[in-house]
Amino acid sequence: MSVQQGADIEAEYFAGETPVLDLLLLLSRSKKRIAQITLASMLVGACIAFTLSPTYTAVAVILPPQAPQSSLNSLMGQLGSLSALGGGGAGSLLKNPSDLYVGILQSRTITDQAIDQFHLQSEWHMQRRDDARKALGAHVQFESAKDGLIVITAKDKSPQQASAFANFYVDALHGMNSKLAITEASQRRLFFDQQLKDEKNALAAAEEDLKVTQQKTGILSLAGQAEQAIRSIAQTRAGIAQREVTLQSLRAYHSDESTDVTMIKRELEALRAQLSELENNQKQLSPGDTQISANQVPSGSLEYARKLREVKYHDTLLSLLARQYEAARIDEAKSAPVIQVVDRAVVPDRKSGPPRLLIILGTGVVGFLVACGWCFWKGAVERARQTPEAAIKLDQLRNQLRWRSS
Repeated sequence: MSVQQGADIEAEYFAGETPVLDLLLLLSRSKKRIAQITLASMLVGACIAFTLSPTYTAVAVILPPQAPQSSLNSLMGQLGSLSALGGGGAGSLLKNPSDLYVGILQSRTITDQAIDQFHLQSEWHMQRRDDARKALGAHVQFESAKDGLIVITAKDKSPQQASAFANFYVDALHGMNSKLAITEASQRRLFFDQQLKDEKNALAAAEEDLKVTQQKTGILSLAGQAEQAIRSIAQTRAGIAQREVTLQSLRAYHSDESTDVTMIKRELEALRAQLSELENNQKQLSPGDTQISANQVPSGSLEYARKLREVKYHDTLLSLLARQYEAARIDEAKSAPVIQVVDRAVVPDRKSGPPRLLIILGTGVVGFLVACGWCFWKGAVERARQTPEAAIKLDQLRNQLRWRSS
């Protein structure tokens, strides 16, 4: 095929009338150049592929907690004074537990723990902690699989380091899970635990005050009616305090218009009215009465009575809070999320990257396309030079480019 025939084929191609066969003929004119460029591209890709450091991948698989049914309702039925908590549904089901725990794994707290434990800033020569977080995010990925499992994939140049990364996140999730109050039962248990500690301290202080009063007044006990009156007042006050604590706990996950909150408010009003009646009752004792009002206690024993009332009040309240704490603890133990490790990461014995063959083939494809584009461009320029006006413009463009480059 002569040069003129090749130019005619190119002219037909760029006029938009060239069939596929003529396209192949056009490319065949520069087949050597295309092959050279393609081979050179593959050679460059091979150099890049074999100079990249090998990477290893370690995989750990965990099973997130499966939310069990709560036994709170039956437990509240057995503990009558705690029935107001039954509507809370402490064992509420976790929605998308896998997504929840993937979010915990991706938290800044666990990421910073990994950076500190493996000294990643110094190992990766990064001054900013945020850069280390981003780099670690590229090394470790978390996937919530369709079967409900969480897959932790860690990549690194060292197989031991990749395995250590994956297993670190498994252990870190266990530690974080033990600290976070994920379920409602955990929140109630933590709340009543703090209330119980405070009440123990208050009871110890009240007992110490009673001891000091006994030493000062020399009174060791009161008469039966006075003690009964004090016990009634203390129990009523303890009932008020217990319901106030219960109301505060319910408001953490209920609105003020809910049935449980409304019922507790009504009980509080009734108990406060009863307490006011016990403290201010001035009626005369009738035959057979076993209680007397607080203001009928002899003045010489009034200070001792007040201290004794405080001790009984805190003792009764401590007993009520202890039962609520035990109920929350038992329910938490039954519904506590348990993370099960399906597969711990092992040290990989085979490289996972880089994909050298894909890199070589990819650069070869890119080189081939570039060579074909160059052939089409060269043909277009030759076709344009056949027109005098276009040839003049091309010469002017070439001169302009040479002038600018100089």
